[in-house]
Formats: sequence, C-alpha cells, structure tokens
Amino acid sequence: MSNFDPVKLGSIEQFCKAAELGNFTSAAEQLGLTPASVSRSISRLEKRLGVQLFVRTTRNVRLTNEGQHFWQQCRLALDQIAEAELTVSGQQKTPTGPLRISVGSIYAHHRLFPLLPAFRTLYPHIQLEISVSNKVVDFIAEGCDLAIRVGVLPDSQLIAQKIENAALGIFASPEYLSKNGVPKSLEDLQSHDCIQFILPTTGRPMPWILKDLNGQDIEVVNDSHLRVYEDANACVSWSLAGGGLVQTYHFLAQDEVKKGRLMEVLEQYSGRSRQFSIIYPANRYLSSKVRAFSNFIKSAVQQDYGRIDI
Repeated sequence: MSNFDPVKLGSIEQFCKAAELGNFTSAAEQLGLTPASVSRSISRLEKRLGVQLFVRTTRNVRLTNEGQHFWQQCRLALDQIAEAELTVSGQQKTPTGPLRISVGSIYAHHRLFPLLPAFRTLYPHIQLEISVSNKVVDFIAEGCDLAIRVGVLPDSQLIAQKIENAALGIFASPEYLSKNGVPKSLEDLQSHDCIQFILPTTGRPMPWILKDLNGQDIEVVNDSHLRVYEDANACVSWSLAGGGLVQTYHFLAQDEVKKGRLMEVLEQYSGRSRQFSIIYPANRYLSSKVRAFSNFIKSAVQQDYGRIDI
C-alpha cells in the first residue's frame, strides 16, 4: 500500500490555495467549500506530516518555514499534474498557466523585457511572473520554473541551455574622458576611476575579462573604491553620469554609444564575452510552457539582436 494513501489531492489543493491567499475563508470561497472544511482538511494534512504548516491568527494565516517549503514543491507538482491531464486529454493545444522566471537585472531590462510583448502575442494563455534578481536562485524556495543567468554553471544538478555569448567592452562618458584622459593601455587603468560590480555570490568584484595584445585571455581586477552592489545596471548609470570607466555588454551600451553618451576605449583589448543561459533543475519535468519560452527566447535573441556566437 502506498505511504501516501491518506493524503488526498484535494487537501493539497486546499493547502496551496490557502497559502496563496493567506486566508482560509478566501480559499474556501474560491474552491466552493466552507472555511471549516478547509481548516479541517489542512489540520489533517498537518497531523499526517507531523509539522505545522500555518501560523493562525484571528484575521489571517501565514506559512511557517516548513509550510513555505512544502507549498513551493506542491505548487510545482500541481502544475505538472494539471498539464499532464490536459496533454493526455488532448486539450493542451497551446501552453497555458503560470510561468515563473528569475532573471538578472541587466538581462531583464535590456534583453528580456523588450521581447515579452511578442512572446505574449504568441502565447497569451501563459501567465508570466518575473523575479528580477542577481542572487543565486533557489528553485524550490522561490517556486521558479526557470532562470536566466550569466556564466557557465558548475552545479551538476542544473541544466543550462545557452542563449548567447554577449560581447563585452570598456566604456566611459565623453565628459569623463575629457577631464581624465583616454586610457591607452591596461596600465593606464590604475590612474582611472573603474566602476566595479560586486558579485552577490562571492562578495568580490566581478573581474574585467579582456584579451592581451597577443590574443590571450586575461582577467583584470581593479583596486577601485567605486563599487556597486545588487544592481549591475547602476554601474552603467554611474558611468553615464561621468563617474568613470565600466566594463559592460555591447547590447547594453550600443544605444548610448550611438547617442554620443558613451565611448568605447581600449578596444585593442576587447574580444571577450560572457555566456547567458536558461537554467533549470536536471530532475525537473519540462512543461510545454517552459519549452515554448526557451525556444522563443533563443530564437528571438538571434533574430532580433543579431547572431552573437549562439
């Protein structure tokens, strides 16, 4: 006999709805049940699990830490069950349901968001939930279906699908260069203000990656007092204001270069790029909405932004 016989799917659905709304009464109204029946169902679930899922007050309920973890996993499981039923019954002609995406700030503002209207036109039944964050994503705790991150991931528990290799350059405003001079060599960087982004994963500056004059890959970490935390977009904003040199992606800087607000320097040391990828857990079933988004974004970046070593 299955160990899970006493757990009814309805109890899980009621728990998830109460967790989503933070209120047993509201959950009951949406499910067509009485608040008392929802409360009893969740109490039986708590008894079976041996943990308290909610902290109850007279006005609302909130999840405990155990409840939060359980909710994120149950929500993903219910999504997969719903899609499996639609697929088997032949009703899943188009992807549907919530799609939860975590994406870093630079890629969100300068790559993803401009493409989402076209994605919504193609897949109007997918409900997009976007979390803009540069921290390491916890797929279970955050309930994410997928994430977009920079770099090659060492974690074997994750699958990465490359979107693009985004070319890098060093930029500064004309005002800054007029005042401080144009650097001609890497040694000149020591006498310039170099704006650094501090990696949330390590607490250290993100190295500037370059090629030396022999074409060899090198990394430069400037001992700079100009540091930005959390939002990498702020590095470029600071540079635009005349704050100093910044290494950033060509796709971010190109419009500002055309407007004359940024100038590229040290181009003889350019040629490096960073990889952006869609990532998701290796053991997760890929739903049609995840596959639809993955295929769309890879194709759209190539077609709309030009082929960048994809």
